[in-house]
Amino acid sequence: MKLLVRNLPRTMSEFELREMFKKHGEFKYCKIVLDEITGESKGFGFVEMLDEEEALAAIAAEDGKKFGKLKVRVKAAE
Repeated sequence: MKLLVRNLPRTMSEFELREMFKKHGEFKYCKIVLDEITGESKGFGFVEMLDEEEALAAIAAEDGKKFGKLKVRVKAAE
């Protein structure tokens, strides 16, 4: 199940994103979307979890959680 993770701090690394989701189960990949020109984070990313139940648990646990000053938003990607 592919998840959209929005409202990430622009300084967050893919390692930190992986750490956020690995406690919820196995995932295929995680990626922070970068600006093509500057190479800086656009403040959102994607995580693809292998198990749908684990993905739903990750959404429930991480959506609305504060990371620094920002409230992270997690939902199923369309």
